[in-house]
This record gives sequence, structure tokens and C-alpha cells, in this order.
Amino acid sequence: MISCVHTGIFGVNTYIVPLDDGECFIVDPACCKLCGDEGRFLQALRSTGLVPVAIVLTHGHFDHVSGLSFLKAEFPEIKIFIHESDSAMIGPSSALVQGPSLEDMGMESYIPAVSDLPKATDYLTDGKTLFGRWQVIHTPGHTRGSCCLYSREDNALLSGDTLFYGTWGRTDLDGGSEGDMVRSLNLLKEKIPGNAKVYPGHDAYGFEFSQGFPL
Repeated sequence: MISCVHTGIFGVNTYIVPLDDGECFIVDPACCKLCGDEGRFLQALRSTGLVPVAIVLTHGHFDHVSGLSFLKAEFPEIKIFIHESDSAMIGPSSALVQGPSLEDMGMESYIPAVSDLPKATDYLTDGKTLFGRWQVIHTPGHTRGSCCLYSREDNALLSGDTLFYGTWGRTDLDGGSEGDMVRSLNLLKEKIPGNAKVYPGHDAYGFEFSQGFPL
């Protein structure tokens, strides 16, 4: 069963997704020292009894990646996946790329949380299958590298900030595109069964795709 922990200043839905053999992967961790939620997330993770082998980033925005340094320190062998188009938002360039947006929002104090983040160890590419059953769907619109993951076996969609209940992610930030978003949503409509459970990056999760689809 997919479990959710709200992390970071914007309450990101950080998911712990079980795999076979007592392992799991983590989606969009925002737990960091600045927010003071590292211990709470670690406790939730340990309560599952699962060993994390990877972090999957649905996109690179600061509120979805600020937990990377903490988790990499806790689990040095953990892999980090992101689409190549968003890969500069993490790694050694992270503060340079994320800083201007944070300054525009008056959130300069958050820059240390996204400075010198660990870099990607592998990339998400459209059609790629992760961990034997999670298919990557490249869904630009919120960012150029936004991705969703769908598991036919679990009938579940990890939608990041592409799809929320009844709406979609904002497209007015750097790298966003309303046209790309509409195309991505229509692509999801073609690929995802109506009864699939949707797990977005914020707000309500576990809703049926057909009930929450906004177009």
C-alpha cells in the first residue's frame, strides 16, 4: 500500500511506494532541516519496515527536492531519478537555478535547503519502466521535465504536479507551458484507466482518475 507523509513548507505529498523483497522508493521528498521534519519522515519510513532504494522526483521544483541531502546522507547508496530537462534543478547547480524563483517569492531563507543538492544517478525517460512495473510518462507543462509514473499492476498513477483533483498544476513558472499541459493531460486520458487511483504532489490523493480528471 502506498503511504503518504506531508513534508516541507508547502505540505508536499511525499510517497513511500512499496516494491518486492521489502524495498520501496520515495517520491518527492521535501523533509529538510529548515522545515524540521526529517525525523518525522524517517520515523514514518521506518514504521513501514521497508528499505528505500531510490528517490523518484516527478519534477525539480524546490518544494519537491529539498529532502535529497538528508535522505542521501541517511542512505548513501540510494538512487535518484529525475527527467534530464529538470536535472539542473538538483546537483551542484541547484542553488543557482532555484535561487531566482525563491527570491521572487521572498523566500530567500529557503535557498540553503536547495543548495548543492545530490545529483541524479539516472534519468526518467518517456516509456521507461522502473522497478519492473512503474512506467514513466513524460508530461511537460508544469515544468519541462515533469513526469508521471503509472503501474498497471497497482492501477495507480503518481501524477506529481501535473494532475490534481479537478485541476492541474500551474504553468506560469519558468519552464511551464499551458499548451504542453493540455497535451500532457490528454495523453494521460488516453493512457490511464478511469478507475486508476491518483497520487498527486499536493492535496487530496487516492482519488479515481475519471472522477478527478479536469478536462
